[in-house]
Amino acid sequence: MFIAQAFKRGNEFWKYIIGFVIVILAMFAGQLPLLMVIGVKAASQGRGMPTSEEQLYNYLDLNLTLFLILLSFAVALLALGIVVNKMHHQKFREIITSRLRVDWKRILTAFVIWGIFSAASVFVIYYFEPGTYILQFNPEKFIVLAIVALLMIPIQTTAEELIFRGYLMQGFGLLSKNRWVPLALTSIIFGLMHLANPEVAKMGYIVSAFYIGTGLFLGIITLMDEGTELALGFHAANNLTAALLVTADWTAFKTHSVFKDVSEPSAGLDILLPLVVIYPILLLIFSKIYKWSSWREKLTGAIVPPAQYSNQNLRGHDEP
Repeated sequence: MFIAQAFKRGNEFWKYIIGFVIVILAMFAGQLPLLMVIGVKAASQGRGMPTSEEQLYNYLDLNLTLFLILLSFAVALLALGIVVNKMHHQKFREIITSRLRVDWKRILTAFVIWGIFSAASVFVIYYFEPGTYILQFNPEKFIVLAIVALLMIPIQTTAEELIFRGYLMQGFGLLSKNRWVPLALTSIIFGLMHLANPEVAKMGYIVSAFYIGTGLFLGIITLMDEGTELALGFHAANNLTAALLVTADWTAFKTHSVFKDVSEPSAGLDILLPLVVIYPILLLIFSKIYKWSSWREKLTGAIVPPAQYSNQNLRGHDEP
């Protein structure tokens, strides 16, 4: 089982608390290049440092800003790898999947399914709801954006998925010895971590329901599939669509995308539709493709520690 891979000799929950703090600190450290670039520009132009996200995006080129923001996730991912290996004595693969190898076909399948749906949704809205999106395609700026996005966004989404659906999922499973606690807690924490997004400031805290619901969906497919591959593909497709196809002044990604959303956002159908219709359909599709069964057991059942782990604990972690 995916979560059971955390049940290793000497692995304790308190290590996950320290490890999570280390990863978050690494993410903050990864923002230093952005602060340095802004500081140099501010000094050269005799301007003050930006005090809001809106000022930040007006300070530097959007492509450079996106790259520097996403760089912090690369640092966090590197820190996560070190924490998993050195502190928990696990292979990095073990917070990705329960399989002997990472299943790249699963990642690609989820990426293609959600990428096609997301892209089709954008073009349908553009053609059937005039005035919602405007075309702002600039070939030169878009090419640079595409390079930055294709290089950095998979790193960002991988870091988020492995922190929540991999590392913390296993940590809470080690603590609770069941599946529903890590599923619930990682979804809630995932939602709370997105409260700083500008969408929340624009539409209110009700948007957190969307983030928590999305975290729940990603947690479900991780537990049912015994690995994070489907979540990795879905998340990468979702964020690449947001960066490359449509942006808005009130979204986390402000980019030189193909379209710009100029509508007034509202926390209504855009939040409810994915949670009550689209995500359940995706669960059905994935369940048919990968022949999932025993839903109740996999989502809420107890975790039986591997026999070797149990025996080692009974011996007080002595060497066998």
